[in-house]
Amino acid sequence: MQISPPKHLAPFIRHYIFLENSGENMRNLRLFTDGSSGLILSGDMKLYSGISEDRMPLSFFYGTLNGYKDFSSKCRFSLIAVVFQPYFLNILLKTSAKDVRNQIVSVEDVMKNKMEVFQEKLFNKENPLHIINDLNLFFTHFLSERKSADHHLITATQQYLLQSKGSVSSKDLQHFTGYSERHLERKFEYHMGISPKKYGNIIRLHYFLSLMNHEIDDKNMTTLSYEAGYSDQSHLIREFKNNIGLTPKQYLNTENKMAVNFIEL
Repeated sequence: MQISPPKHLAPFIRHYIFLENSGENMRNLRLFTDGSSGLILSGDMKLYSGISEDRMPLSFFYGTLNGYKDFSSKCRFSLIAVVFQPYFLNILLKTSAKDVRNQIVSVEDVMKNKMEVFQEKLFNKENPLHIINDLNLFFTHFLSERKSADHHLITATQQYLLQSKGSVSSKDLQHFTGYSERHLERKFEYHMGISPKKYGNIIRLHYFLSLMNHEIDDKNMTTLSYEAGYSDQSHLIREFKNNIGLTPKQYLNTENKMAVNFIEL
């Protein structure tokens, strides 16, 4: 179940996702980059990192990803994923987004008991829509505080990249922002965790995903890759593997897509 935030929160929160696992079997999950950061809230989840098999915090923030992260889940769980606009984690934690890039940050470590009430509601199986309404109030109150003077620059540049479907040159960005490539890169990495170039590559990849997922004609992969702005199919496949860990065909054959960038392997 995917729920949009109210209009005044849309510049900061992309959407909420409520997920439930009612079975007891082990599930292998993959979260791959879409340029966003986010928050995972749970009251009873047993989630483990895919490589070290360390137990994950009950609730945690995740920084902008360069590629993908694998997890495994055991037993039943319910969770709410709050998918942020890339720069919102920087505002929320008041720290450089670059410092938390690819990182998992325990909610308890940085926000103490501020999220406990939402974890308890999830544990008690309260209506997720009611919990999301309460989260909207929480984030609205938080955003009443003053934001960085760079906020307008970052959001305007992000929208420019989105509208261009990621196909923007460094010279275009310099002309649009009035900043040098290196200066803008520093600001982007501080607020969003990644460079404008990397963010543009992610946008282009997800544009290709949208073409591939909604294509009803007989267009082949090469044609779609050109439409998305890739110079050749090998370039696309390389980007796909680096960011998703799969080939386009493997992604298409993945049966359980819980979100566009959250899949069961």
